[in-house]
Amino acid sequence: MPRTRYALVGTGGRSAMFTNAIFKDFSDRAELVALCDINPLRMAHRNQGYQKEFGVAELPMYSPTDFDRMIAEQKVDTVIVTTVDRTHHQYIIRAMELGCDAISEKPMTTDDAKCRAVLEAVERTGRRLTVTFNYRYAPRNSKVKELLMQGVIGDVMSVHFEWLLDTKHGADYFRRWHRDKRNSGGLMVHKSTHHFDLVNWWLNSSPRTVFAMGDLMFYGRENAERRGVTQFYDRGTGHPNAAGDPFALDLSAQDKLKGLYLDCEAADGYRRDQSVFGDCISIEDDMSVLVRYRNGAMMTYHLTAYSPWEGYRIAFNGTKGRLEYDVHENSYISGDNQDANRPDIRDSESLDISEPARILVRPHWSQPMEVKVEVSKGGHGGGDVRLLKDIFGDRDDDPLARAADHIDGARSILTGIAANRSFATGLPVQVDDLVCLPDRC
Repeated sequence: MPRTRYALVGTGGRSAMFTNAIFKDFSDRAELVALCDINPLRMAHRNQGYQKEFGVAELPMYSPTDFDRMIAEQKVDTVIVTTVDRTHHQYIIRAMELGCDAISEKPMTTDDAKCRAVLEAVERTGRRLTVTFNYRYAPRNSKVKELLMQGVIGDVMSVHFEWLLDTKHGADYFRRWHRDKRNSGGLMVHKSTHHFDLVNWWLNSSPRTVFAMGDLMFYGRENAERRGVTQFYDRGTGHPNAAGDPFALDLSAQDKLKGLYLDCEAADGYRRDQSVFGDCISIEDDMSVLVRYRNGAMMTYHLTAYSPWEGYRIAFNGTKGRLEYDVHENSYISGDNQDANRPDIRDSESLDISEPARILVRPHWSQPMEVKVEVSKGGHGGGDVRLLKDIFGDRDDDPLARAADHIDGARSILTGIAANRSFATGLPVQVDDLVCLPDRC
């Protein structure tokens, strides 16, 4: 059987999940044939790493301006997109126009105009777009889906969802390109797309009306000054004021981050270690959202990015009772996997990462019942390895319908895009006024 030929666009931290899978577990059916990135030094660093770790030949490297030539010369079947979020749509659309399928890291894109452009391209070209929602595949999240499908609490009327990012993982978004909302759509789009997709999937519905409030309340220079901070720095590497600051990231002290980012700065000027208490941060760190779904259910959602612990608490209220779901997650720094003994590494799905979870069903008129939760190896609660099997291996019939396409990708980001609009206007937003999905128009 001929192997599917993949090209990777974007060689930053998240790309490792896909390349490791191609080189290790699915090399009999998948082949990485080309790299594309705006930073030639980072591409070369990745290339050397692939050769050293997997014993493969050097891969052809292309700049974004040579994207079309790459597709033609390397006879690419599928393009994997792991670039900065604001450029996802460019590569997805052009790949499909050139006859390729596409796999996109979440979020599919960052605003309503780009979302409409992606949906139109899928319709026009007939190509397939897969959006990688690994949280669906985590056994603990799949168990919640099974219980709701079984009707253990009847019809779900409301959801209360609190997600906590701690001062290690949460802070990391304020060091990187994500801190500029033009790049990421803010955490409502970049991060919360995971959470909004879960709720869409759990409820088998999609958002209709969204009202939200959010602000930068902890990170940023002004907030730090208000708390009495007087010693500032522009970056965590090499600045004396950063010494001893738990919020500072020293790229020179960590081999993986040094090779992937610090040693590559000369090519594009990107600094991976900016101060979380610096200027020019345009994303929020504390956000509240109200959502009415098309099936009538309601959700209250809150995301905090400066919590002392990481995880989420969810409660589903139904006509027959209540389901409570708590997860304590391990924090991590994206792109740093140099120590395989550390429990906070996410881009190696082979690691045994213990993340305690509890599901409690409280039926009306009966005693609460605790449901056993499977403990799984790998990143995102064991979701990564299962997602990769679905992408690169044989896709089995799945009663839970975990595989996500362009419609799921759109539904997930539209809650966050609407929330951003509501932040700006102070008004509720009708999702159909942003993007009317094919199943609605």
